[in-house]
Amino acid sequence: MSEAKPGSAVTAGDELELIDVRHLGRERVICCARIGDVIVDPGPECASANLLQALDGFVPRAILLTHIHLDHAGATGALVRRWPDVEVWVHERGAAHVIDPSKLVSSATRLYGADMQRLWGDIVAVPERNVRVLQGGERIGPWSVEYAPGHAQHHVAYLHEPTGTAVCGDVAGVKIGGGPVLPPTPPPDIDVDAWMMSIDVIEAWSPARLVLTHFGVADDPPAHLAELRGNLERFAQLARDLDSASFEASVRAEIESMSSARDAASFLQAMPPETLWSGLDRYWRRRATGGSATT
Repeated sequence: MSEAKPGSAVTAGDELELIDVRHLGRERVICCARIGDVIVDPGPECASANLLQALDGFVPRAILLTHIHLDHAGATGALVRRWPDVEVWVHERGAAHVIDPSKLVSSATRLYGADMQRLWGDIVAVPERNVRVLQGGERIGPWSVEYAPGHAQHHVAYLHEPTGTAVCGDVAGVKIGGGPVLPPTPPPDIDVDAWMMSIDVIEAWSPARLVLTHFGVADDPPAHLAELRGNLERFAQLARDLDSASFEASVRAEIESMSSARDAASFLQAMPPETLWSGLDRYWRRRATGGSATT
């Protein structure tokens, strides 16, 4: 794993920089990737001052979003307000919610309540003229785009072909320091079957490395993705076998036992165990009635 210094960019290979946006002041929770003239997943608006400091006057040509969850994309509208000519790439299932984030904000506020502002900051609309709507399957300049649902139905992954760098958002899991590769499974869109197929899509690229928003670079993609597959299958079965409290306690204990105290704190912030069971429980209930998160 390549490290990103807090609040600054570091080179992790040709044309790739990682920026630790220091969410809520903590290192190694959320990173934004800069490759060439674009940035990917700028993080939440509440951490955008750290991002801007690290960019040091650089203005990207485009902001690429893997998906629209606030820890990945919350700063986008505020950044477009600062950079009115920047293009925003987003999957068609998420585009309407960056153009008009009112439903997204309402849903998140029900979940986070009084903590909404502290956790994510201001959610600003992106003008429709700035939005480039993706379906998956595009080749745009040096980038290939593929639809990659499973964590979210509006998730895509990007391959920077000249460097073999796959920027994966959450579909390639969370790995911090020496900890495990674990799947973040919050509701409402978790679909284990679709997620497994999305892992296959990334693997088929034969990337030289993976970029994870949580956190950094995985330099051995086959081993990383194999571990993720196993843990996604295991988490799904655990959620089926255990109640919410038992599942949360099991995941928390696993993270705390396999990571340093510092890394565990970052892991728990990036992937709060109390949010994971309900996404998988919803998946199993949909499966029981023949439903899918992606249809």
